Amino acid sequence: MAYKITSQCISCNLCLSICPTGAVKVVDGQHWIDSELCTNCIGTVYTVPQCKAGCPTCDGCVKQPSDYWEGWFTKYNHVLAKLTNKQDYWERWFNCYSQKFSEQLQKRQQQVLEA
Repeated sequence: MAYKITSQCISCNLCLSICPTGAVKVVDGQHWIDSELCTNCIGTVYTVPQCKAGCPTCDGCVKQPSDYWEGWFTKYNHVLAKLTNKQDYWERWFNCYSQKFSEQLQKRQQQVLEA
């Protein structure tokens, strides 16, 4: 299952440098992941896909379902978790961490622009 970059992407270009297979591409200012090159970081030293792990946004890089029903059940479970307020601990931690990382990245970019 490959990953895809969503409209939540802030174009920080971090995923370009951390992808071990070079699957992340930029065309006309839009980031995308080449599914032919994406291996989900399987067979590398990483235990999780680096595009997802390094993304400073909450939903900038998400799994692309391989079939309709897999995508449907993933979406259903996500919506159900939100409605019942039973989000996974690690999902909340990742969301918080990525939000804080994004804020720090934006501050650093402003500092570079001011200098």
